[in-house]
Amino acid sequence: MKKLILTIVLLGTTLANAQDRYSTGMERAFELWKNQKTTEASHMFERIATAEPDKWLPYYYVSQINTVISFGERDEDKLTGQLEKAKEFLDVAKAISPNNPELLIQEALINTAWIAFDGATYGMTLSPKNAQLYQQAIALAPNNPRVILSKAEWDMGSARYFGKDTTPYCKDVEKALELFATFKSETPFYPTWGADRAKEVLASCGK
Repeated sequence: MKKLILTIVLLGTTLANAQDRYSTGMERAFELWKNQKTTEASHMFERIATAEPDKWLPYYYVSQINTVISFGERDEDKLTGQLEKAKEFLDVAKAISPNNPELLIQEALINTAWIAFDGATYGMTLSPKNAQLYQQAIALAPNNPRVILSKAEWDMGSARYFGKDTTPYCKDVEKALELFATFKSETPFYPTWGADRAKEVLASCGK
């Protein structure tokens, strides 16, 4: 009985130490990212992902960083490397956490980066995929503010492209902003981005 209790205590201690290392590593990676050290932050998230193969969030953040820094990148080789890496890590995250709306909108963001780089080449094939991804995400999480905001921005971009009014989507941005005030997740390091972006979009909405 004593051996069993000792084993349970040791296991609990080991798990607690592992969780502490995970939390410390994630906090350090976010600090690097906040200080504009995107390469270092990406590498830190990669190391955490390797050490924590059952957690989707480190993979998600590697994907997100490499996608965000690709917007505005005009070097095709560099952009390709970044977005391929983003997709590689996203695919692992999706395998760990299927039907995850945060991962669906991240996939759409990767597609958008390709379209932003060369709309003539990628727009026709990736635009329908994005429309489908946003429909899937909204069906899974109709009250997730990031999903609502991301879909609204995509719909606005499509409306502008075809010369249509973007005003009908302003109500979705308003809804997203309201939900940002109350949306919470019990999962540590769950995505929180979007509220500031919603305010920016709403300020110019319909103009």
